[in-house]
Amino acid sequence: MNRHVGSLRNDGRAWIEVPADDNGDAMIAAMAEAGVEYVFFTSGSEIGFYQEAIAKAHAHGRKAPKLITVTHEHASLNAALGYAAVSGKPAVTAAHVDCGTQHYGGAVHTAFHSGLPVMITGGGSPTSYPGSFNGARDGGGHIWLQQSFDQNSIVRQYTKWDHRMALQDNPGLMISRALQVACTEPKGPVYLTLPREVSLAKVTGAKFPTMAQLGVAKPAAPDAEGIREIAARLVKAENPFVLVARSGRNPATVPALVRLCELLGLPVAQSGLRAYQCFPLNHPLYMSGASLKDADVILALDVDIPWLADSNPPPDSAWVAITDVEPSKRRVPTMEFTADLRLTADSLLVIEALEAEAQRIVTPDDRRRFASRAAKCGDSSAKRRQALADDAKSRAGKNPIDPKWLLHCIGNMLDDNCIVFDETIAQNQLHDYLRISQPGAYFHNPASSGGWSPGAAFGAKLAAPGKDVIAVTGDGFYMFGTPIHALWSARHYKAPFMMVVLQNRSYSTGTLRINSVYGSENSYAAKADYDGGYFDPPIDFAKEAEAAGAYGENVTDPAQVEAALQRGLKSIREGIPAVISVWLARLLQKD
Repeated sequence: MNRHVGSLRNDGRAWIEVPADDNGDAMIAAMAEAGVEYVFFTSGSEIGFYQEAIAKAHAHGRKAPKLITVTHEHASLNAALGYAAVSGKPAVTAAHVDCGTQHYGGAVHTAFHSGLPVMITGGGSPTSYPGSFNGARDGGGHIWLQQSFDQNSIVRQYTKWDHRMALQDNPGLMISRALQVACTEPKGPVYLTLPREVSLAKVTGAKFPTMAQLGVAKPAAPDAEGIREIAARLVKAENPFVLVARSGRNPATVPALVRLCELLGLPVAQSGLRAYQCFPLNHPLYMSGASLKDADVILALDVDIPWLADSNPPPDSAWVAITDVEPSKRRVPTMEFTADLRLTADSLLVIEALEAEAQRIVTPDDRRRFASRAAKCGDSSAKRRQALADDAKSRAGKNPIDPKWLLHCIGNMLDDNCIVFDETIAQNQLHDYLRISQPGAYFHNPASSGGWSPGAAFGAKLAAPGKDVIAVTGDGFYMFGTPIHALWSARHYKAPFMMVVLQNRSYSTGTLRINSVYGSENSYAAKADYDGGYFDPPIDFAKEAEAAGAYGENVTDPAQVEAALQRGLKSIREGIPAVISVWLARLLQKD
């Protein structure tokens, strides 16, 4: 089939024209025009056009993304998320038909809640009978089995938009459209099924609107009356809090929030679910997971879960404002958190508007009151950090290694050239031991699907090749993350990162959670030694890392923790990914 895509009518505005021999060329050109630098690729017979079109474009000196091979789709999508988080640019993934789409697995859930622009694609099994089209059914019987009634439905609950490319579509337009939706707030994943017949359809040149021509909407500005009310409440408050989680997706919000909080003496606390670095972790006004029981005014700035309703809610008398680009959180079916004001607006614009309004209304007496509150917060913050350090040092000789000593050592190792991916869970709060101040240097799993960090760290290193990228996770999540695939890609593309694995051979859900639900004395699971809660003896992660071409080390001596971390850091600075697996005590049982 031969079509002259360049002859299609447009909307009256000039569309871009590019050389193209088939639809695959047009799709790659549209990605390049949208600023896509990388396609995270796991091979499949229906998506060979990515390889051909990208190689052709590079051979002819045309703009095109770079193909990045990742040998498992789960790690591939997480890599795209890590890249987008650090670079701020959209990324594309490619996988094989319905099977590869299913292999994306829990990373699709992470993408949905990440607020990051990612275009997820899956090849579409050909449906035309043999010989009728270029790319029609051929080869083994599996081609028939790969056809599904609705491939897009596999991920539809977790995407903003989806489409199955058809022969009548303008392929460049559909790529631009998909990326336009992904990059528009609230940013998030989109999905395209790309049937083989469509990708191979012949054309003579291609004409389509770019993503920029379609237009990515500017973020919403805050309502002026709402800003005045929030500012007035914050100025009058005796015990206010700013709750943060996702505003740091835009690094420019960090210095802006520092200015606002220093002006008003506002303490900053983590919401019920952290995700991005929204405030310097070593700032005197940073209170980490502070109690909200005495709060009188709360500003929740781009958060999904403002507080833990069963353990840290504010009093009923507190006045609460929630601001977000989508403050109703319609992606979560049941959401019971109440607010006195919900404001639809971009976080940076909210912060800047609040600062301007506060500057206008504060009095000298207010400033003295704010300074007194800030001093108290600073004292409290310093005492908290010192208590954590003293407690960690008191555990330095424990064997098996104590997690608090390990986290303390990690915090001491890091400097301003590091980017940290934190996948630790409630009982191991890595962020409390970090002193990171640079915007965009700390990320926490933005959702609840474990295994995000190995792939995300690899993608981040591609985005920031001059940074030391460190990921910290427990062994359960590490295994979920298909890490060997991320390590292989990191070695292959000279994008090394370091994994620090907390190896306690235990699922907290199958041990600690069992106790919290059933009690330790009457629980049959507890009496059965938490069958299903352990994976001991464990995988040797050091040897696994070596198999992928990485440096691996198992650490069992607490006196060697700091030296082992430095060896891992040295390895990645020499271009070799590293895995430092640290042996901790099993949960609820002695070793």
